[in-house]
Amino acid sequence: MLAELIANAVADARAREEVAPLAVVQANAHAQLPARDALAALVPGPKIKVIAEIKRRSPSRGDLAPIADPVALARQYELGGASAISVLTEGRQFGGSLADLEAVRAAVSLPVLRKDFIGTPYQVFEARAAGADLVLLIVAALDDAKLRELYTLTVQLGMTPLVETHSARELARAAALGASLIGVNARDLTTFELDRDLFGRLAESFPAGAIRVAESAVFTPADVAHYRSAGADAVLVGEALVTGNPLAALRAFTSI
Repeated sequence: MLAELIANAVADARAREEVAPLAVVQANAHAQLPARDALAALVPGPKIKVIAEIKRRSPSRGDLAPIADPVALARQYELGGASAISVLTEGRQFGGSLADLEAVRAAVSLPVLRKDFIGTPYQVFEARAAGADLVLLIVAALDDAKLRELYTLTVQLGMTPLVETHSARELARAAALGASLIGVNARDLTTFELDRDLFGRLAESFPAGAIRVAESAVFTPADVAHYRSAGADAVLVGEALVTGNPLAALRAFTSI
């Protein structure tokens, strides 16, 4: 499934490149205002930080919420105390778009993450051209050379890479990059099964000084407390927010 998601995302990016060539997207990326400081927004504090996600659907859960107005939802996230906003921009399986990201970035003051299946430099330039402050890089989807290339480009463009891992070996690869923001995704991207305890088993493998993000399997305040007790500095939450009351959920989560 992960290989298919990456292949489709790269194919879709190549189709966009036929319309907007790399040179044009590069120029637009360099013309953007500087990226917001995501590390400062997510620096560990007395309460857990929340990266709140705009997510219409997923391969594992199907349709979640129509989200006709992502800007209105993003403003609720900001009001509710989110530290950053994640925008799904993958269209085939998640129903997102770069237009969603552009609209959200213009409407809020929080750092905005491009959540997608990134496999080419073009997609990184696209992210910055759309205003992204962070870019998701999935270790499992990239060999070492490509991971370092995309990580380096992301940093050169002033954005923060969120490096996603699923194992101690992948955490070691993230550490070798010098990554400052590292996530552990409880969802196995080959089977889509959830393992809420994965973060705790890997917590001691994080490099010193890295901000530790728990991704997936966050549905209730008890889940947030579970991750917090295991050492998470931040959680990335989507489904629990878009399918319920985002303001109430966020206020409960950020109190932990």
